[in-house]
Amino acid sequence: MATTRILVVDDEEDLCEILKFNLEIEGYDVDTAFSAEEALKKDICSYNLLLLDVMMGEISGFKMANMLRKNERTAKMPIIFLTAKDTENDLLTGFNLGADDYISKPFSIRQVVARVKAVLRRTVAKTVQSEPESLVYETLILDIKRIKASVDGEEIPLTKKEFEILKLLLENKGNVFSREEILSRIWKDEVYVLDRTIDVNITRLRKKIGVYGKNIVTRLGFGYCFEN
Repeated sequence: MATTRILVVDDEEDLCEILKFNLEIEGYDVDTAFSAEEALKKDICSYNLLLLDVMMGEISGFKMANMLRKNERTAKMPIIFLTAKDTENDLLTGFNLGADDYISKPFSIRQVVARVKAVLRRTVAKTVQSEPESLVYETLILDIKRIKASVDGEEIPLTKKEFEILKLLLENKGNVFSREEILSRIWKDEVYVLDRTIDVNITRLRKKIGVYGKNIVTRLGFGYCFEN
């Protein structure tokens, strides 16, 4: 079963570490960022939930959430706001930005953990229900449930990583993924994975899917995408 990933964004470094420690005890994979700017450099789509402080530097939590909501890839990202601001206007602002919950500081760790679990129960269940059974592009078919790929009705032997890369690209046609994004999504916590590993897998994948190999396009200096 895939690990649930959480990103904690708060300019209080001690608080970030406390939340990271306690959420990891609960079995979650937790990263931290001490500003919105630092968080936005990460692959936001690879997380299942953001814990987002409202009052930060140049980019506030509200501003960062607004940016995420305007991006198709991150528009449905679950967000819990953490804040010392708990006026009615602030609460309304948070929920109008699509917040899944709003926790006022100071808070107990038990309270945060309970609310994280509640939000994830709702949002992860929706994700599981909405995942398609197959991805289709002309005669290229990815059977998600049986983890099989075929072209023109003939099964093609893909490795686990090749299948996951193709699934990522097909699910997000036209979106460019950097090597770093592919590494964080496909290889996750595996160590000593070289950028070259991505290139080798992409090269093999292009050959295996035949005429559709040309649809996996290299954007020099940026990464890879699947184009129509």
